[in-house]
Amino acid sequence: FEKGDGPQVECPAGLSPHGIVAVEVEGDSMEPVYSDGDLLFYTREALGVPDEALGHRCVCEDADGHAWVKQVKPGREPGTFDLISLNRGVDPMWGVRLKWAARVRLHWPAELAVRCE
Repeated sequence: FEKGDGPQVECPAGLSPHGIVAVEVEGDSMEPVYSDGDLLFYTREALGVPDEALGHRCVCEDADGHAWVKQVKPGREPGTFDLISLNRGVDPMWGVRLKWAARVRLHWPAELAVRCE
């Protein structure tokens, strides 16, 4: 969705609603930590992959415009990253070029989400 379009949810207590983004998990590649339908909240200041993202679970966008929720690690080649799934049945994505990555700040199981009409 374009910025501000798409489904809306209430901002969780303790997080500033300014600059916070929620994404809904699709699929099982991050099981058992994140499940299909869960919400992940993140903030992103700019393009790029900050050092604070490396080694952590992040929401990220690749050079082709696909969004992922993965653990981000430095790749073998400069400017690339390895995207690791927590589900051991899903193969890692090696040498991916990312537009940006942002650490997950808060995880809400699907049943706790309060959707706005």
